[in-house]
Amino acid sequence: MNFRTHTTTEPKGFLIAPMVDILLVLLGFFMLTWTFARYETELDVQVPTAQEGKEVRRSPGEVIINVKADGSIVMNRHLYSPDELTTTLSHIATLYPDQAIILRGDEKVAYTHIVQVLDICRSANIWNVAFATTKANAADAPPKQSPES
Repeated sequence: MNFRTHTTTEPKGFLIAPMVDILLVLLGFFMLTWTFARYETELDVQVPTAQEGKEVRRSPGEVIINVKADGSIVMNRHLYSPDELTTTLSHIATLYPDQAIILRGDEKVAYTHIVQVLDICRSANIWNVAFATTKANAADAPPKQSPES
């Protein structure tokens, strides 16, 4: 004898609480990674200051080349030789012909290293190169001279 009654379980509807939990975790993850991806700069590279320099809004996908004080070239947190940089930039230029490059040179680096990176960009057919600076403080600005009467 079977004394059990067969009950049918109703299918559960769409559960919103687990979905909200997953979305909040994903939102936190993307906010954290977006913050770090925006500032792909080497911390030991001190760029020169400029009176008219301003902080620009970084865009995803921009290529930043850092030239350290000793002349070493860093891009995407990897140290590159001039030949490796030429190969990488040539590949980037074929995929994205109008790709902009931001060149961050240390204020103590010899100018020949900056020119070397510019030559590499030109040989890789990259023409859109910007130089990174920081905004000078008001205390660092030279005093303005007033016209004498």
